[in-house]
Amino acid sequence: MKIERINSIDIVRGVVMIIMALDHTRDLIHVSSITHQPTDLASTTSAIFLTRWITHLCAPTFVFLSGVSAYISFNNKNNLAQSRRHLLLRGIFLIVLDLTLINFGVWFDIHFSVILFDVLSAIGFGFIVLSFFLKSSTKTIGIIGLSIIFFHNLISLIPFAEDSTFKKILMPFFAPGAFSLGPNTTFVMGYPPIPWVGIMLTGFAAGLFFTLESAKRKAIFLKIGIFSLLLFMLLRFLNVYGDPSPWHSQNNILFTFFSFINVTKYPPSLQFCLVTLGIMFLLLYFVDGAKNRLTDISTVFGKVPMFYFIIHWFIIHPIMFAVVFLQGYKSQDL
Repeated sequence: MKIERINSIDIVRGVVMIIMALDHTRDLIHVSSITHQPTDLASTTSAIFLTRWITHLCAPTFVFLSGVSAYISFNNKNNLAQSRRHLLLRGIFLIVLDLTLINFGVWFDIHFSVILFDVLSAIGFGFIVLSFFLKSSTKTIGIIGLSIIFFHNLISLIPFAEDSTFKKILMPFFAPGAFSLGPNTTFVMGYPPIPWVGIMLTGFAAGLFFTLESAKRKAIFLKIGIFSLLLFMLLRFLNVYGDPSPWHSQNNILFTFFSFINVTKYPPSLQFCLVTLGIMFLLLYFVDGAKNRLTDISTVFGKVPMFYFIIHWFIIHPIMFAVVFLQGYKSQDL
């Protein structure tokens, strides 16, 4: 059965794309963005913490819905070879685009002194991996995706020797790192791809829900969203497994709450996935069938995520230069 375009996907994707610009604007313009981590409870403020935390929703939602979109495309094409070729080419294109145009948009450095493997590269890598799983059943792909989400945190608990092959070659696929490519070039693995592949494969499997009528899929999304958030709260309260940064009591209730929700994005821990994707499922539940001015605006952004993602860097970064020069700095100060 061919799946028509589903507005709730565009709406939710549009919402997270708009929120994303908040984080990147803070990265480039906020005075302490380089010297202080916005989620460091020892130095942050409530407003700065929340402007960072809410943007945690962006990457997992974007990756998950990329998997959903891949399922819808595969379902509608009903052609294994064509879909596999499309995913392979799309994946390669996204990685090349990320390491070139997007990297320039992030750094504005013609020398490419830092090459950042960022979210688009992770999505591209996920598409390539997914292309090899298309022969498998949706259930199998879903089980693999969920297994990665739930168990990839165990990798860090295995005591690999520093000179082991896994530590040198395979660990960057699971955890962030920086690697010298020469005297003037550093490669930064910002989005280690395997945990994000888990989110994409799970999203692909969840695409099956979008073949259902609105009322049925909304009921499923509500149950998954509530279950995910409850499981997050249980695991977080136990402070045993699911995130490398346990929460601690702070000087006041608000910052204790911040510590509780201050989960790890790099790489996306199990608890990070549960809270962010749980909220995403609730958003899908609430906006399915909604039609108003806000949903219309979100839909516009959600239908052109690639264009928006590229262009927003080339808007924010020149604004940053304008702010710097208005403060009295000169080009040589850069």
